[in-house]
Amino acid sequence: MTISTELIKELRDATGLSIMQCKKALEEAMGDIGKATIILQKKGAGIAAKKADRTLGAGRVAGYMHSNGNIGAMVELMCETDFVSKNEEFGTLAYNIAMQVAATNPAYLKMTDIPEATRKEAEDVFVKEVEGKPAEIKAKILEGKLNSYFKDKVLLEQEYIKNPEVTINGLIEAFIQKFGERTEIGRFARFGIGQK
Repeated sequence: MTISTELIKELRDATGLSIMQCKKALEEAMGDIGKATIILQKKGAGIAAKKADRTLGAGRVAGYMHSNGNIGAMVELMCETDFVSKNEEFGTLAYNIAMQVAATNPAYLKMTDIPEATRKEAEDVFVKEVEGKPAEIKAKILEGKLNSYFKDKVLLEQEYIKNPEVTINGLIEAFIQKFGERTEIGRFARFGIGQK
């Protein structure tokens, strides 16, 4: 199947990935741009996993201040090299994550950061909701309820405020796919007048 230049350009504009990556994904998806986008996202997750053991020796601290000056956030975004950390797109990514933190006030970076006591407390509430369900699916339902409950409290699991179809983790994975370097959030902090 021949893929048109216009279709490749459309996918490239939507994803920011290379022409070759977009062309290969469109060929695999038989010209379906929606399927090609999913293919690229899936490959991005695989690429990110392969780079998970690389050393993070560079990065950038970005801040966001809400227009009224009452809420602000800072994010430490880490990568492997200065070459990438000085890239404008890296700075934009860090800024957008800081804006996300200011808007959503997450309590944790990743699911594994949730203290066991906090998780157990939530589990005690949801265990009552799965009473009477078949034993073989009870644990799965309970896990789904817990993940859904904590999703908005965990930065990497949150839907990106500028595009709810992508999570913050997905946003970072797309960046990794594009630039080929391990990238992750080191730390974040949010400040609000009169808020703790």
